[in-house]
Amino acid sequence: MKLTIERATLLKALAHVQSVVERRNTIPILANVLLDGQDGALTLTATDMDLAITETVIADIGQAGATTAPAHTLYDIVRKLPDGAQVEIETDVSADQLLIRAGRSKFNLATLPVEDFPTMSGGDLPNTFSLEAEELRTLVDRTRFAVSTEETRYYLNGIYLHAAEDDGGTMLRAVATDGHRLARVQLPMPSGGADIPGVIVPRKAIGELRKLIDETTDPVEVSLSDTRIRMNFDNAVLTSKLIDGTFPDYERVIPTGNDKVLSVDRGTFAQAVDRVSTISSEKSRAIKLAVGNGLLNLSATSAENGSATEELEVSFEHDTIEIGFNSRYLLDITAQIENDNAEFVFADASSPTIVRDGGDMSALYVLMPMRV
Repeated sequence: MKLTIERATLLKALAHVQSVVERRNTIPILANVLLDGQDGALTLTATDMDLAITETVIADIGQAGATTAPAHTLYDIVRKLPDGAQVEIETDVSADQLLIRAGRSKFNLATLPVEDFPTMSGGDLPNTFSLEAEELRTLVDRTRFAVSTEETRYYLNGIYLHAAEDDGGTMLRAVATDGHRLARVQLPMPSGGADIPGVIVPRKAIGELRKLIDETTDPVEVSLSDTRIRMNFDNAVLTSKLIDGTFPDYERVIPTGNDKVLSVDRGTFAQAVDRVSTISSEKSRAIKLAVGNGLLNLSATSAENGSATEELEVSFEHDTIEIGFNSRYLLDITAQIENDNAEFVFADASSPTIVRDGGDMSALYVLMPMRV
């Protein structure tokens, strides 16, 4: 293989694929990226056996061929080359090495056989539909903050994607929960997606997907079975295994009897929570909300730091209620609300609270209270 490629083009592709590669690998080939130069294009592939990214970029191919090289080392080399550099890449088959030249810089990297590089068999992915990049970004951003990081409940370590009936139509719904908060976001089901199975997309795949969404404005083609999901971008393909588990019946967690509505300016509220929570202890991050007579009083107390209070004018036409929350969870949820108005719907001080965007009913959040 022999090729020349512009540094910025190679760097962008390497940035995507190398982040899939784990820093510590017991299988040497999994630390490498597969480079395949054919027909005026260089295809880069990286995998950790659960997740794979393939990206194709334009290159001047002098001699077609393929090899594998250490992903992180190659990325670091290209990252440190000067802007605008033309990078020459060539394989030295006799020495099992990859030669990289740019200007007066020259690097030799050890390679491993292409035959050893694992391929994630695509298998049959019978359900295919297309989503606008902005729609996919909304589904991911408004739910992924609630994904659990607790490995023992592995079935919560991802976003649950499924079809659901609502308002007389079929919706594509994304749900995530860690047991303390729940995020549910939906949009009209795109053509071809009505029969999708309910699947749990892993946290790592969601993270890599989110990076790729930022690079495109074109629709993303989503294909899935009950074990795998594949997302096709302009010049990149992300393939991931799905979490083999059953997502809990989240509908049971969403309260139906909450009737006390607090309406507040989202930005003002978030800033007040952020200020008052400075006092709360690092461990609990607890903050108390006392609301009544058109006023919301936020307070926090800790033995080490002292106390803080702040008062806001709000819309609330019910008897006084006092309720405690984790301030970080409050900030995570209010960050997803795009309109000026945030609504908190209470039942009482010990029951789950519904949070919603005053101007957008497609997203709903549930937050468990805490003792303060």
